[in-house]
Amino acid sequence: QVQLVESGGGLVQPGGSLSLSCAASGFTFSSYAMSWYRRAPGKERELVASIGNRGTTKYTDSVKGRFTISRDNAKNTVSLQMNSLKPDDTAVYYCKAVSPRYDYWGQGTQVTVSS
Repeated sequence: QVQLVESGGGLVQPGGSLSLSCAASGFTFSSYAMSWYRRAPGKERELVASIGNRGTTKYTDSVKGRFTISRDNAKNTVSLQMNSLKPDDTAVYYCKAVSPRYDYWGQGTQVTVSS
Protein backbone atom coordinates (compact mmCIF):
# COMPACT_ATOMS: atom_id res chain seq x y z
CA GLN A 1 0.00 0.00 0.00
CA VAL A 2 1.46 3.31 -1.12
CA GLN A 3 1.56 6.05 1.48
CA LEU A 4 2.90 9.58 1.51
CA VAL A 5 2.47 11.27 4.88
CA GLU A 6 3.35 14.93 5.27
CA SER A 7 4.15 16.54 8.60
CA GLY A 8 5.61 19.74 9.99
CA GLY A 9 3.01 22.29 8.98
CA GLY A 10 1.63 24.90 11.32
CA LEU A 11 1.30 28.57 12.09
CA VAL A 12 4.39 30.77 11.83
CA GLN A 13 5.00 34.51 11.84
CA PRO A 14 6.30 36.30 8.74
CA GLY A 15 10.05 35.89 8.51
CA GLY A 16 9.95 32.61 10.37
CA SER A 17 10.87 29.09 9.33
CA LEU A 18 9.23 25.70 9.06
CA SER A 19 10.49 22.32 7.97
CA LEU A 20 8.10 19.96 6.21
CA SER A 21 8.72 16.25 5.93
CA CYS A 22 7.12 13.55 3.80
CA ALA A 23 7.48 9.90 4.77
CA ALA A 24 7.01 7.45 1.91
CA SER A 25 6.22 3.76 1.91
CA GLY A 26 4.89 1.08 -0.40
CA PHE A 27 7.05 1.83 -3.44
CA THR A 28 10.71 2.05 -4.43
CA PHE A 29 11.37 5.55 -3.16
CA SER A 30 14.84 5.92 -4.66
CA SER A 31 13.43 5.39 -8.18
CA TYR A 32 11.01 8.31 -7.95
CA ALA A 33 11.43 12.01 -8.37
CA MET A 34 9.83 13.84 -5.45
CA SER A 35 8.07 17.17 -5.44
CA TRP A 36 6.36 19.60 -3.14
CA TYR A 37 3.25 21.39 -4.38
CA ARG A 38 1.02 23.89 -2.67
CA ARG A 39 -2.50 25.19 -3.05
CA ALA A 40 -3.27 28.59 -1.63
CA PRO A 41 -6.87 29.67 -0.91
CA GLY A 42 -8.61 30.55 -4.17
CA LYS A 43 -5.64 29.54 -6.31
CA GLU A 44 -4.62 26.54 -8.36
CA ARG A 45 -2.12 24.04 -7.07
CA GLU A 46 1.44 24.99 -8.04
CA LEU A 47 4.77 23.21 -8.08
CA VAL A 48 7.06 24.60 -5.37
CA ALA A 49 10.17 22.42 -5.60
CA SER A 50 11.30 19.10 -7.00
CA ILE A 51 14.23 16.76 -6.56
CA GLY A 52 15.19 14.03 -8.98
CA ASN A 53 16.19 10.54 -7.99
CA ARG A 54 19.81 11.62 -8.46
CA GLY A 55 19.39 14.80 -6.42
CA THR A 56 18.86 17.46 -9.07
CA THR A 57 16.69 20.23 -7.64
CA LYS A 58 14.36 22.82 -9.14
CA TYR A 59 12.38 25.64 -7.54
CA THR A 60 9.63 27.98 -8.55
CA ASP A 61 10.95 31.54 -8.74
CA SER A 62 8.99 32.82 -5.76
CA VAL A 63 10.79 30.48 -3.32
CA LYS A 64 14.32 30.47 -4.74
CA GLY A 65 16.84 31.34 -2.05
CA ARG A 66 14.29 30.73 0.73
CA PHE A 67 13.25 27.07 0.39
CA THR A 68 15.45 23.99 0.18
CA ILE A 69 14.28 20.54 -0.88
CA SER A 70 16.23 17.45 0.13
CA ARG A 71 15.76 13.69 0.22
CA ASP A 72 17.06 10.79 2.27
CA ASN A 73 16.76 7.59 0.28
CA ALA A 74 17.82 5.50 3.29
CA LYS A 75 14.87 6.81 5.31
CA ASN A 76 12.43 7.20 2.40
CA THR A 77 11.80 10.82 3.23
CA VAL A 78 11.76 14.12 1.41
CA SER A 79 11.94 17.43 3.23
CA LEU A 80 11.26 21.07 2.49
CA GLN A 81 13.08 23.63 4.61
CA MET A 82 11.24 26.93 4.38
CA ASN A 83 12.92 30.12 5.59
CA SER A 84 11.95 33.80 5.46
CA LEU A 85 8.32 32.81 5.16
CA LYS A 86 5.81 35.30 3.79
CA PRO A 87 2.02 35.52 4.09
CA ASP A 88 1.86 34.54 0.39
CA ASP A 89 3.38 31.17 1.34
CA THR A 90 0.19 30.29 3.19
CA ALA A 91 -1.19 27.15 1.58
CA VAL A 92 -1.74 23.44 1.93
CA TYR A 93 1.53 21.76 0.98
CA TYR A 94 1.48 18.39 -0.76
CA CYS A 95 4.15 15.80 -1.35
CA LYS A 96 4.17 14.01 -4.71
CA ALA A 97 6.12 11.01 -5.99
CA VAL A 98 6.64 10.86 -9.74
CA SER A 99 7.78 8.10 -12.06
CA PRO A 100 7.25 7.49 -15.78
CA ARG A 101 4.37 5.17 -14.95
CA TYR A 102 2.87 6.24 -11.62
CA ASP A 103 2.27 9.36 -9.56
CA TYR A 104 1.32 9.37 -5.88
CA TRP A 105 0.08 12.21 -3.70
CA GLY A 106 0.04 12.82 0.00
CA GLN A 107 -2.91 14.31 1.88
CA GLY A 108 -1.27 17.64 2.53
CA THR A 109 -0.25 19.73 5.52
CA GLN A 110 -1.41 23.27 6.25
CA VAL A 111 1.12 26.09 6.46
CA THR A 112 -0.15 29.45 7.67
CA VAL A 113 2.10 32.50 7.74
CA SER A 114 0.50 35.25 9.78
CA SER A 115 1.24 37.71 12.55
